[in-house]
Amino acid sequence: MFNEEKIIILVYKLVMKHNNNPLSPHLQIYKWQISSLLSITHRIVGVINLLAITLICFWILSLLLGENSYESIKLFFESFFGKFIVISLCWTFSFHILNEIRHLTWDIGYGFDLKVSKITGILVLAGSFVFTVLFYLIGKNIF
Repeated sequence: MFNEEKIIILVYKLVMKHNNNPLSPHLQIYKWQISSLLSITHRIVGVINLLAITLICFWILSLLLGENSYESIKLFFESFFGKFIVISLCWTFSFHILNEIRHLTWDIGYGFDLKVSKITGILVLAGSFVFTVLFYLIGKNIF
């Protein structure tokens, strides 16, 4: 009688007959919120920080192998790319810590208002850059 494709089309038409909602939001019309961007960034930065902590542990273990193994890592950190990685990791750790403080205030029950959420999101983003600059200046012995 009916094949499966026709049955699926009939059921779809019956179910969707009174439903005027779109099937899914399209990325072209979706308006990004600061909270959604910070949430995605928080997850990505968390994975980067996990990998960074693992590499830092291996770096510390290389100290046990002697001066020769440490020299290669020292040369890497003195290069432009090494300095870029260190400064980037300062930002990722700063961002993650500040965003975790934001989440802890949410766990307590504060900051759910849309205006407060936007303000704290901007503060987290700006604060992470401020802390990164401060850590860089402290590392250069400017303070």
